[in-house]
Amino acid sequence: MDLGSIFLIFALFVLAGLFVALPLFEHKLPGKKAARRMQGHDISALLAEHDQIINALRELDFDFALKKIPEVDYPVQRNMLLIRGTEILRQLDGYQKRSPGTKGKGGKEPAKIGKSSIVEATHPAPQPSQPTPDDELETKIAARRRSRQEKSGGFCPQCGKPVQVSDHFCPKCGESLVSR
Repeated sequence: MDLGSIFLIFALFVLAGLFVALPLFEHKLPGKKAARRMQGHDISALLAEHDQIINALRELDFDFALKKIPEVDYPVQRNMLLIRGTEILRQLDGYQKRSPGTKGKGGKEPAKIGKSSIVEATHPAPQPSQPTPDDELETKIAARRRSRQEKSGGFCPQCGKPVQVSDHFCPKCGESLVSR
C-alpha cells in the first residue's frame, strides 16, 4: 500500500469523525446560530404551554358551569392557572424584547401574544341579547328537568334506580312497582 493512500484514508476518518462530533460541540460552544436555535425551542415550548393553560382554563370554567367542581376549589385552581399564564406571557415578552425584528420561518414576523389572550379565551365577548333557538331549547330542557324532579316517585326496591310516580315497572330491572 502506498504512503499517500494511507494518509488519504486517515484524513477521511478524521473528517468523518469531526462531522459526527460537530453537533456535540455546537451545544457546548454557544454561537449565534446555536443560541437562536435554543431560543426558538424555548419560545416554541412556551407557546405550547400557553395553549395548554388556555385550554385548561376553558375546561375549568366549563366544568364549574356544569357544577363538576366545588365552589371552594374553583377560585384557587383558576388563580393558579392565571398566575402560570401570566408568567409564561412575561417570559415570551422577554424573548420578544431581546430579539426585535427577528424573522421567523418564511421571512415572516413571529406571532405576538397579547396579555389579554388568556382573559379573552376564558371570557368571550358577550353575544347579542336576541333569543336564539338554543336559548329556547335550553329553557325547555330546564323546565322539563324541573317537572321530572317534582314527579320523582322514589327508588326501585329491587335495584335502587330512581323511578317516577307514573312508572308501574322499574325501567332498569322490570320489577313491579304497583302494590298488590
